[in-house]
Amino acid sequence: MNAWSDNDDLAGVSQPTNHMSLAQVSCFSIMHRRYAATWTRLVSRELDAIKQAGTWKTERVIASRQGAKITVKGSEKPVINFCANNYLGLSAHPEVIKASVEAAEKRGAGLSSVRFICGTQDIHKELEEQLARFHSREDAILYASCFDANAGLFETLLTSEDAVFSDELNHASIIDGVRLSKAVRYRYKHRDMNHLEQLLGDSQERMKLITTDGVFSMDGNVAPLREITELADRYGAIVFVDECHATGFFGETGRGTEQFLGIQGRADIINSTLGKALGGAVGGYTTGPKCLIDLLRQRSRPYLFSNSLPPTAIGGATRVLELIDENPEILQRIKENTELFRSEMTSAGFKVLGDSHPICPVWLGDAKLAAAMADAMLHQGIYVIGFSYPVVPKNQARIRVQISGAHSEEDINTAVEAFIRTGKDMKIV
Repeated sequence: MNAWSDNDDLAGVSQPTNHMSLAQVSCFSIMHRRYAATWTRLVSRELDAIKQAGTWKTERVIASRQGAKITVKGSEKPVINFCANNYLGLSAHPEVIKASVEAAEKRGAGLSSVRFICGTQDIHKELEEQLARFHSREDAILYASCFDANAGLFETLLTSEDAVFSDELNHASIIDGVRLSKAVRYRYKHRDMNHLEQLLGDSQERMKLITTDGVFSMDGNVAPLREITELADRYGAIVFVDECHATGFFGETGRGTEQFLGIQGRADIINSTLGKALGGAVGGYTTGPKCLIDLLRQRSRPYLFSNSLPPTAIGGATRVLELIDENPEILQRIKENTELFRSEMTSAGFKVLGDSHPICPVWLGDAKLAAAMADAMLHQGIYVIGFSYPVVPKNQARIRVQISGAHSEEDINTAVEAFIRTGKDMKIV
């Protein structure tokens, strides 16, 4: 039964036509208004339920550049920002802005086209080659976002004869991408290698693809990628890793989860983003074997039917990749800042989730408590956000703190002190 079946007035209603009389058109309009009233009432009911559950998400308005300190509309003075994906602090770096402006001046504001028609410029191909070299892969392909890259991969690569094995806490874009494919789906318990091996052993499909986040964005923990690749070897599977929260800053030279774990080159396919550490603008990509990239250019629907990335995003990301290799100290800063925050918060009695990663979720459990604490922190000049269902499982609300290389030691200490004051006021610590 669909949502509208209880409205008898709508039975058999068709669209108005040129042959209808004025009376018939008027009748149609009345019924259409009743129809609209029904669906808007259902939507309003759902919105009320979100508010009552304490999971309503309010968008704070920023009136400045992205950075360690930002201006938030309604605040009297700048606040310290601890919830952006600006891991290296390069989103507003002068050289990145300069490169973006120069790209716009030389190549325009946009392409007004998809890639295969008339939307591929020399700078698109150069960045794809640069990304492939950065990851030590054969080739790369750019998308409008990593969400699109994930949406385009599984449907293109897998058929009904194949199987995909997905960690239960994978990002929503992976989940949605897998749903678009016709492959048989297996979901293994979070980072549970025994469960994954059991599923691999039981499956009889032609091609097996294991998919995982490199770093899980809500928990800050790292996938057991070494063990995953070993199981892949044993059962003849392909390994795909989403590296959005690792590329550019995780590992000794920012090459991501593989480098952090000392297993570079072991994953078969990597998807990642330009929208976090690599400039923070927009764009995603897939990198891997050239034959795969060639297939994606021919068959991947988000690639074929989405406009090309604007030159500004290309120019900025290109310069960020250069800065990462030219200035290794920016990677050291984010590592030191992360260690300081985690150490001080744990000593103060807070439960901080994750594995030595700049994503530092402060676990609270209750959704309303997380929202209230985030609001209280803003009044003390610290910008953080409470995360609750459906972004995280029910009763696992937390404040996700994200450390940046742009933060000073004073910024970190100021945030910890605010957490301690607020935690005591709310009887959390």
